Amino acid sequence: MKKSVLGAVAMLVAAGWGSAALANNFALTIENRTRSVVESFYASPVGEDDWEEDMFENKVLAPGKSLTVRFSDDRQVCKYDIRFEFQGDRLDPLEDTQNLCDLGTYTITE
Repeated sequence: MKKSVLGAVAMLVAAGWGSAALANNFALTIENRTRSVVESFYASPVGEDDWEEDMFENKVLAPGKSLTVRFSDDRQVCKYDIRFEFQGDRLDPLEDTQNLCDLGTYTITE
């Protein structure tokens, strides 16, 4: 009886550590190589119907600058649909699909 209780506790502890270890924690650096200001950045897991909140929050990304955003959630997702919106009407919104866990840097160009 004692061995089976210890075994069950060990499995629960391992399961807890496993799920913590599998949490997505990564950063994405976005480089703006356009002549327009990027005012919004959205990222939602592929297959979601709606965009999640603006990851820039109250920031903008000026031409020639870069900004790092951090992802931290428990969804175990790496493939995201992404969307950038620009100030003014010079550039249409840019949408793409990427594996953000491994990407590291995304460069926006015209």
